[in-house]
This record gives sequence, C-alpha cells and structure tokens, in this order.
Amino acid sequence: MNKDNKILTRETFNTSLKQSFIKLNPKVMIKNPIMFCVEICTAVMLVVTINSFFQGVGTDHSPFTTHHLPESIYNLVVTTILFLTVLFANFAEAIAEARGKAQADSLRKTREETPAKIVNGELGMVNGKKNTGSDLHHSPLTIHHSQEYTIINSSQLKKGDVFFCEAGDVIPTDGEIIEGLATIDESAITGESAPVIREAGGDKSSITGGTKVLSDKIKVLVTTQPGESFLDKMIALVEGASRQKTPNEIALTILLAGFTLVFIIVTITLKPFADYAQTPITIAAFISLFVCLIPTTIGGLLSAIGIAGMDRALRANVITKSGKAVETAGDVDVLLLDKTGTITIGNRKATHFYPANGIDEKAFTKAVVLSSMADETPEGKSIIELANVNPLTYKIENPKFIQFTAETRCSGIDLGNSRIRKGATDAIKNIVERAGNKFPIEIAEKVKEISSNGGTPLVVSENEVALGVVELQDIIKPGIQERFDRLRKMGIKTVMVTGDNPLTAKFIAEKAGVDDFIAEAKPEDKMNYIRKEQADGRLVAMMGDGTNDAPALAQADVGVAMNSGTQAAKEAGNMVDLDNDPTKLIEVVEIGKQLLMTRGTLTTFSIANDVAKYFAIIPALFITAIPALQGLNIMKLHSPESAILSAVIFNAIIIPLLIPLALKGVAYKPIGASALLRRNLFIYGLGGVILPFIGIKLIDILVSIVM
Repeated sequence: MNKDNKILTRETFNTSLKQSFIKLNPKVMIKNPIMFCVEICTAVMLVVTINSFFQGVGTDHSPFTTHHLPESIYNLVVTTILFLTVLFANFAEAIAEARGKAQADSLRKTREETPAKIVNGELGMVNGKKNTGSDLHHSPLTIHHSQEYTIINSSQLKKGDVFFCEAGDVIPTDGEIIEGLATIDESAITGESAPVIREAGGDKSSITGGTKVLSDKIKVLVTTQPGESFLDKMIALVEGASRQKTPNEIALTILLAGFTLVFIIVTITLKPFADYAQTPITIAAFISLFVCLIPTTIGGLLSAIGIAGMDRALRANVITKSGKAVETAGDVDVLLLDKTGTITIGNRKATHFYPANGIDEKAFTKAVVLSSMADETPEGKSIIELANVNPLTYKIENPKFIQFTAETRCSGIDLGNSRIRKGATDAIKNIVERAGNKFPIEIAEKVKEISSNGGTPLVVSENEVALGVVELQDIIKPGIQERFDRLRKMGIKTVMVTGDNPLTAKFIAEKAGVDDFIAEAKPEDKMNYIRKEQADGRLVAMMGDGTNDAPALAQADVGVAMNSGTQAAKEAGNMVDLDNDPTKLIEVVEIGKQLLMTRGTLTTFSIANDVAKYFAIIPALFITAIPALQGLNIMKLHSPESAILSAVIFNAIIIPLLIPLALKGVAYKPIGASALLRRNLFIYGLGGVILPFIGIKLIDILVSIVM
C-alpha cells in the first residue's frame, strides 16, 4: 500500500486547488456553518465593493482619521482577503480528501477486472443458478470456456459462487477457502512483501480480492456481493464517500456554531454603541470584526482533521469502517489483548533442562535431543537449540519415531531396546507407574515449581523410567512492558485473554505488566467481561480473528479484526488490521488519541486567537471617538485602517499555515488527561494569544509600508 507521507505534491496541489473552487457551492458550504457565514460575508462585501466603485472610483468615505486607501479599493482588499479565507478552508479539506483519493486510485488498480475460474460441474452457484459450465458458455460476459473450467469476469461473481485459483492467479474477490492450502502474496493490500499461508478451515481461511496466489491450488466460496468487497469498501472509505461526522465532531460543530451566533449578536449590538458615540463604522469594518472573532481557524480545519485521522489509520494499515471508530479508540478505557502472539512471541521456548537425582546430565541431554528429532514444532526445535547438540552426532540405526497425538499426549523415538518418550507430566507418569516404577518426588516438585512460574513442564523418560524435566516458557515480547506502561499513563486498563490455567496466566500477566487477565477464556467469558466493563460506563476495545471472537468484537466499542481472520470476525469488528499484527490495537488507540488531541489543541488555539484580534480591531473602531481606548492598542498598530486589514489577513493566512499540523496531527505523548489539558492550555492556549499579537504586528508594518 502507498505509504507516501508527503503532505503536498504537485498533483495533489492541483487537484485540491480545483476542488477548493468547486466547494464554494453554497450547498456544500452550508455543511460547515462557520465558513458558510464567512462566504455570506464575502458575498455581502462583494456587493458593497461594486457599489463603492459605482459611486466613484477614488472617492474616500473612510471613517478613519488616517486615510491611505480610497474606500472602494479598501473594500476590494477586504473582499479579496475574505474570499481567500474561504478558499484556504476549502483547500485544507480538499487536500485531506486528495490524499485519500490518491490512495483510492492505487487501490482501484488492484481491483481491475480479474478473471475468475469457475469449475465446470462443481456445486458453486453463478448468478443464482447451479454452475454446470454450459450455463456460462452462453453468457455474453464469458471470456473463456474449456472442458475443465469456465473463466468469467470477476464482476459476475455473486455471493455463494465457488471459484478456484492456482499459482500465478490474482484472487478475483473476497472469499473463504473451502478446499486446499496456498501461499498468498498480500503486498497489494498490506504493503508487506512476505507471503502468508491460507488454508481451508480454522481462522486463517479468509482471502481478499486483489491478492495473488504464489503456490498450490485453492477452491474459494465467494462471501460478498459485487461492489461490496473489502477492496470496494476500502476505496469508498479512503475517498471519504461514506465518511460521516462523528458525535464528537458534531458536538464541536454545534459549539462553534453557538460561538458564531454569539458573535453575530456582539457585532450587531456594536452599531447602537457606535451611533451613541457618534462613530461611523463601515460595513467592511463590521464584517471584518465578525469574521475575525468567530472561530474560523478550527472551522476551516475541522473536516481536514477528521479525514486525516482516518488517513493516518490507513497508513498504519488499519481500515476503519467509520471515523467514529478512530475517535472512540482515543477514549478507550479498557483494552483486551490475546496472550499468544500479542504479549508473548507466540511459541514457547525451552529454557532449562532439569535431570532427576542420579541421572547424568549428558545422558539426559541425549535422551531429550533424540526424543525431539522428529518434533517439527517450534518447541521441539527450541529444545535441540538449547541442547546445542547436532542429533546426527549420535549413532542411531533404524529409528522408529513416535508422533504426538492428543490421546497419548507424548512423542518420542524407539531405538532397538530403548524407548524414549517426552510429553505432559501426567502422560509420562502413567507410563512410568504402569511399568511398576516410581515417579521421582524431585521431578514432581520441579514440575510444580515450573507451573507456578508460568512455564510448561515436559517430562522425559527412557524405558519407563523418568529421567528429568524440560522447562518451556512463553517469551514475553521485547518492549511490551513499556507499551503497557504507556497505556497505563493514558489511563487505559489492559486485560490479557488466554486459555492457560489461572496460575500460568497470573505469572505471565505479572511478568508482562498487564492490569488484569481472563484465564481459560471461552467466547462467553470475553463477552461477559466486556459487558461488565461497559455497564460501569467504560469504553472497551479488543482484537480477534476467529468466528468465536465475532460476538465479543461486535460487543466491544472498538473491535479490531485481523485481515487473515474469518469473514465473520471482519464483519463484526469496526476496524480491520491488514498486517494481522495483534499489537496494532495499541497503535490504533494512540491514533485515536492523536485525533482528539489535534482537534482539541487547534480548537484551543483558534479561540485564543480571538483575544489578539479583539485588541486589534475594537480599539481601531472607536479610538477616534473615545481616545481613552488608545490604552487597548497594546500592539501600537499604525492606523485603524491597517489594524483591521492586518487582523483579517492574519485570520486568513493562519489556516493554510496550520494545514500540515491538522494533517500530521499533534505529537502524541502518553500523559494523563489533566496533564494533557494543562499542556494544551499552556502551549496552544498561550501560544494562540501570543502568536497573533506578533503576526498582526508584523503584517501591520508591511501593510503600512504598502499603504
């Protein structure tokens, strides 16, 4: 997937500039009440400007004591600046959308018409009819027909159809593998070059249209209707076609609209005050004051912030089904994480050999290595790795390997008269005691000790005599404790979900640093835990990839499904992780918090801006009639005329200057809510007051030179 992080390219700029003018349509603008008000003000000023030109070019009706510009030219300058303010706001939204559209175009190339091979005579259904091959032979869209299969366009595939793919084929649409196993290249979707294995049955049977089969052959059941595939949904989402405002965004829009209404009243009530003070104020001055006081900065960037939040999730290879999902992730209180593959590496490793009393260490090591020769599991390989012995150095003849089964719960090797077994404690104990031998007390105690430390003991025996114990341990992922610490600083409670017994689960939980755990977890246990937390008013997030995870994913406020998981899991969750990385849930939370932080900080900055603009414009309006207001002219601006122009210009240019911050997001730091509020008020609140004073003063100097 395209990971280009450039905010602006030539192509993006041209597209966004064009869209900025298209968005001037009042039907589009009315969705953003603040900028719609600015557009109306621009239209009013345009009428005033035209009228002033008709009254006579060069005449001067300015109310200010220092006249540098004819009123008609002054009105034209104000109109132009207001128009640019609206245009800049549209540009901010358009550039965020353009990045998504570029992503969508890349995805469309992946979704180009792909041939689908329908097996003749199979039980699959095509267009609601049983697929016999001959039915498709007469289809006008059929592009190939043979004795073995019929090739049709992928657009003809319907939910319930069955097709097959072999090495080199591009998978035409989403589906579940119902027969076979294959290596799949998912780089077109995930950007990850390493191929993955998908097979029928289990939780790794789901495949995505647009990916490519590298080896073997699979038969696939179509699980989506045309136009509803995962790729189609991704395109719609990144284009923003299905994006709706989130509850938080709607609430903020209402708040900002309220501010706008208040400032309409404030501006209107200035008229009687001005008449009383015998201070004539032009329409241009009233409109400039109104536009500068309303929160135009956040109003112009609000949509861009929301779109950019979904875009950041997409660039992290997470598809969000709505902006609400990303936003909710920022408010999560409880996080449910699987132990295996998330907190631990996923495969247990051998860490120690413990021979029984009287057993030679080298003899025990030899027995352990021989019993693991045919063990292809990661655990078996780690035993040989720990022993640091090449099994081929042992002279063995005519070995008979005993494979592990669920019934015997052990494996091993027979060499002549020697029978070596390795397996679960109770399985080996039964073998030893059935032969009339005694199971050593020190081995039993060591087994208990290993279990209490969260490990898995494997007992090794030779000729029905227990030789010792191999300790296997779940390896905690490097850095996972630090990530949990970060979540704790955010105020998020972490919960480990595992099928292990409570003793082992408790040990792993303490070692990893999670706050709670669910041991011997069943699907209903996850559901009950989530419901309990939600009943206490908390927001819960979890991840899953299996059909048995679907109910909990649907119940959770933020459900992240793995792309390799089942269709049921992907439909139940409101996010899909293309990388199949269970730890991505932590990153999603950070993206959500960054979105909320960005919106909050820019809102703080925007409102704080009004203070400086107030001190720039109000004194300028009344300074002639009320000289005492000179004390409020703390910026010592050149003239009332330049003061108003400087404030309006600053109000316009601050929007494009903040576009990079809106798109990239405020740098996230895992600190508590109160500390975060203090930080934002100090940096963006105080900065929002100071920066306009500096900016307006600098612009005033330039304006006064030009005038």
